Amino acid sequence: MIKPSLGYNAAMSTTTNPGLHLLGATREDLLAFMAKRGYKSAHAFSLFKAIHRGHLLDFTHLDSLPLTLRQHLATDFPCSPPKVLHTHTATDGTQKYLIALNDGSAIETVFIPEPSRGTLCVSSQVGCALNCDFCATGKQGFSRNLTAAEIIAQIWIATREHTITNVVFMGMGEPLLNLEHVIPAISILLDDCAYNLSKYTVTVSTAGLIPQMQQLAQQTEVSLALSLHAPNDLLRTQLMPINKKYPLLELMAVCKNYFKHPKRKILFEYILIDGVNDTDALAHELAQLLTDVPAKINLIPFNPIAHSGYQRSTDARIKVFQTILRDHGFKTFVRKTRGPLIDAACGQLKGDFIEKTKRRA
Repeated sequence: MIKPSLGYNAAMSTTTNPGLHLLGATREDLLAFMAKRGYKSAHAFSLFKAIHRGHLLDFTHLDSLPLTLRQHLATDFPCSPPKVLHTHTATDGTQKYLIALNDGSAIETVFIPEPSRGTLCVSSQVGCALNCDFCATGKQGFSRNLTAAEIIAQIWIATREHTITNVVFMGMGEPLLNLEHVIPAISILLDDCAYNLSKYTVTVSTAGLIPQMQQLAQQTEVSLALSLHAPNDLLRTQLMPINKKYPLLELMAVCKNYFKHPKRKILFEYILIDGVNDTDALAHELAQLLTDVPAKINLIPFNPIAHSGYQRSTDARIKVFQTILRDHGFKTFVRKTRGPLIDAACGQLKGDFIEKTKRRA
């Protein structure tokens, strides 16, 4: 469990050595760094804990490190979290951060409070290249991948205010198109000297990129969520163009054997859009598709975005859809709508902020 802490809140800066940004350095990175320069391994542990547990990025007074090392870090590796451009908190406690990056880009992070846990939804890319028809982020196009440091900075920022028990890679971007940086970030999240989360409380969401799913399964055992949103190829390709490359038959074959442990299940996410994918027939078809797949289903009421033409399914329709899936034996949840007044769908706050900035210019 991550404990919130009041820590150093430095102004945004750019490291002089992009090969080692301390926020994104794993424990192994720091051990190698210390060994190469003749410092003790204990110094790597002290630095790692100071950054992630102590929220410290100014090491001037960190007495557990030698003065020469502190001077070296200050000179060669100045680092600080990205600047928070804007925060918006809903009446239910959901808090959304709009975060500026060094290159002028912006990303979104959302904290979702619940009685038994605090979940942080993080971004993995600036924008997204998959262009799903219902997604605000996809409408903004793709700029670049986030670094491990930029991913971890989202957690670093949020834990100054909140206790985080779960992290989900369900924000802006497709995480599996950025495994080079997502995997090290996961390593830091799971490290007991950093955020000490478990493989069950860190979840990576994907639109279903088969080769990268297989790579992820080989490199980490964190939980997996799959954005499905339709039970047949015709409708899913309409909503999610990536389905044309990785159709459902191939995708389900991978899902059947994704986890080694027989009791672990993939979370299938299904956004319910009025008159598009929410009929009784499609609910039965979804149940048939997931036969023999270790699945639990998360039904998500659509959060309307401008110019999409889509609307949220009614509560009555959602209830019927859920009942059909439960009658087929699937553990099925309806995601509670959180923070509708703060543009809680990914990409909405960024788009609104940019539009307001243009109007003021």
